[in-house]
Amino acid sequence: MASLRRLSNSPYWIACFTYPDGRRTQRSTGTTDKRCARKIADEFDNASRQAKAGKLTESRARKTIADIYALANADSLPSSKINVFFPEWLKRKEIEAGPKTHQRYSAVVQRFMRFLGPRANKDIAHLTSKEIAAFRDELSKQLTIGTVNISVKIVRAALAQARRDGLVDVNEAERVTLLKRTTRFERRPFTLEELRRIIEVADDEWRGMILCGLYTGQRLGDIAGLCWNNVDLSQREMRFVTGKTGRRQIIPIARPFADYLESLPTSDDPSAPLFPRAYSTRQRNIPTGTLSNQFYRILVAAGLAEPRTHQSTGKGRSSKREQNELSFHCLRHTTTSLMKNAGVSPAIVQEFIGHDSATVSSHYTHIETEAMQKAANALPDVTDT
Repeated sequence: MASLRRLSNSPYWIACFTYPDGRRTQRSTGTTDKRCARKIADEFDNASRQAKAGKLTESRARKTIADIYALANADSLPSSKINVFFPEWLKRKEIEAGPKTHQRYSAVVQRFMRFLGPRANKDIAHLTSKEIAAFRDELSKQLTIGTVNISVKIVRAALAQARRDGLVDVNEAERVTLLKRTTRFERRPFTLEELRRIIEVADDEWRGMILCGLYTGQRLGDIAGLCWNNVDLSQREMRFVTGKTGRRQIIPIARPFADYLESLPTSDDPSAPLFPRAYSTRQRNIPTGTLSNQFYRILVAAGLAEPRTHQSTGKGRSSKREQNELSFHCLRHTTTSLMKNAGVSPAIVQEFIGHDSATVSSHYTHIETEAMQKAANALPDVTDT
């Protein structure tokens, strides 16, 4: 039977009870209320008796701890089941991260829960580095190394929160190493001939998006979200806030892209999108990958990429997709390269493209003048055939 005692150096009642192996032990109840301490001591003793009888299951042990926590704190213990904690973590991150980042977190958590299956119903403290490494290895059969490593980092971030919440003592995901690239995959800029080929086979909306990507150096998602109120043709400027970094951009519009914009039907609605189909895709919260796939088909039509298949041939959806060295993002590389090769100052290129650091800018390639407009004028006219 459990009993209580007080120590001279502590204000808290001490619970005295017997371990399943017969040893007598003492545990602080963490309370100065004797009635509450008695209930906690009885919970300790009851759990020990169940363990001795071989009846202390994981769920009963968790319930005992939860009951003791509630007695001591006048509150319920947060659930520490894997399939409860991760969704709750996602809800926290929803107010901290941007919509696209949260979307990526959600996709990884869903994959992780599917991988664990029934094991996701166990306590998060029982999640092991071995299971997380197995999840990493399974993803590596379907996804690129970069995507796999991001997935591991997201699991790490979730378990770091679990550790801060006191649900685990060790972040098991930190024990899982990231995959190393055997060969680094590099995107490359388009050549002028390649640019003319894709413009030739693209429909009118995609032609405009390609020109926008080339003459502003911006990301596909930001371009798809542009409206007429982002454009000032009289000043030949484009103003918007980037989705990835929240950076405010003011970019001069190069003449070839200005010519395209001036050829479009005018709209009385300043909030009307520049590229309606792409804008609709983004408004429906469809991932940018959908637009990227459309651009890939343009590359195929221009003879710059191989057709993709989703048949069960060991490629496509059943294994990780082979990467192509060309993508819409390569227009960003192309803008950087063309400007530097034309002698535009690296600092101006960095400002024009919207890189937050010179280190990132140097990665995009492959050099001095004095103004953004001169930088825009330095780009060649790929519409002149």
